[in-house]
Amino acid sequence: MKRKLLLVMAILSLCVVLAACKKKGGDTMSSSSAAPEVTATPEPSQEPYLANVLTGEPQGDDYKNQRITAVMVNNIVAARPQRGLSKADILFEIKVEGGITRFMPVFTDYQDIGEVGPVRSGRDQFFRLILPWQALYIHEGQSVVMQQYAIDYSYGNLNNNDGANGYRDYNRVNWSGASYNNGNLALEHTMYTNSDNIQQYIDDNSVDMDRTYNSTFFNFVDYRTGEARDLSNSLDSAYSDKYGPVVSDGEYIEIEHSPSYKTRFIYDAASNTYKMQQNYSDGQWRDTVDEAADNTVLSFPNVIVLYTDIHTYPGHEAKDLQYAEYAWGGIGYYCYGGKCEKIYWQKGTPLETLRLYYLTEDGQCSDTLLDVNIGKSYVAVTDVDYAENFQATTLDAVNLSSGTTSTYESNYVEDDAGAGETLGMSTDDLTNSATGSDDAVG
Repeated sequence: MKRKLLLVMAILSLCVVLAACKKKGGDTMSSSSAAPEVTATPEPSQEPYLANVLTGEPQGDDYKNQRITAVMVNNIVAARPQRGLSKADILFEIKVEGGITRFMPVFTDYQDIGEVGPVRSGRDQFFRLILPWQALYIHEGQSVVMQQYAIDYSYGNLNNNDGANGYRDYNRVNWSGASYNNGNLALEHTMYTNSDNIQQYIDDNSVDMDRTYNSTFFNFVDYRTGEARDLSNSLDSAYSDKYGPVVSDGEYIEIEHSPSYKTRFIYDAASNTYKMQQNYSDGQWRDTVDEAADNTVLSFPNVIVLYTDIHTYPGHEAKDLQYAEYAWGGIGYYCYGGKCEKIYWQKGTPLETLRLYYLTEDGQCSDTLLDVNIGKSYVAVTDVDYAENFQATTLDAVNLSSGTTSTYESNYVEDDAGAGETLGMSTDDLTNSATGSDDAVG
């Protein structure tokens, strides 16, 4: 049923907006009496648009035209708190095996990352989001599907499989006091890397990090205007669909990724950011913090939630490898300034970029790219099965001290492809089997 729903939404045409340029001109008139010449005062020219590719903010003097860097970070409860997430310009969270989620922080400059981890294995649902940007992708281990993507798209040394010379921190203590040295924390929760190790990997392997992007990751509001888009006063605020207003309250946001993994955001008007929290194995909400930055609570001005079909790859049930459908697009939400706006999103093929769109007056997908306010973003790609559990409301409508569902992980075997292991088919063929070639659109 959910595939048919997504298919209907996918059939909405994706139009390209063409801007027409019209020259201004006039006839030259002759006269027997010469009129005095009038010199027009030229309007001041606008400075060039030079924005940070991930945040839309103006590039500083130290901005480098280089590849963005993405790192896979463990988010199983035993791996918390993580390190380095507060430095991310975009933080992705997507469901993987066993109902758990994983993080992919993306950084404009790998030299500013500091320490990051625990580093975990690569998954294609993350990789396909950064593939069009040719990012440096860092992880420890990878699924056989991810490995096949790297082969099919000739990703070479841009796909790093050892945590960029990662190292073990056997002494690290997690939120519940467990550690590897005490015998109550698994080894996979101890791998970290840092800017120096990443630099060493780049140098040792002659990785070309030079890259100039001609567009930004999202269609950001032009920083040169000095203004932010107020969702409550946007054109969309007058629109409704069959579910209600397109723009609604969003001081409190709650996202369900699976029956046991949830993320919520609490709007802080003083900083105009959303503070991030997650549910834990004792059924409590706790702040999501960066222990490498004095336990700074993660906060984002932009929260983006995208719904799609997520299910197990056919033939990979034993390891529960998850397939995320990106070809069809779907509904989502953009939250900023204590308001949430219903949106549509599109991606298409692995080499096409993620695009966000406004809704039309009747609640359908428009052909106008969404204007995202500048700054850092949290992005969840979430199973459409749980779309009805998305919450966006005022703070006074919820009890922030109440408990939540306890986290748990289903039994599964972590997939880690051996060197040279392949699927025995292309990723296109695998996608057709996961989607149904007769049903796929895009």
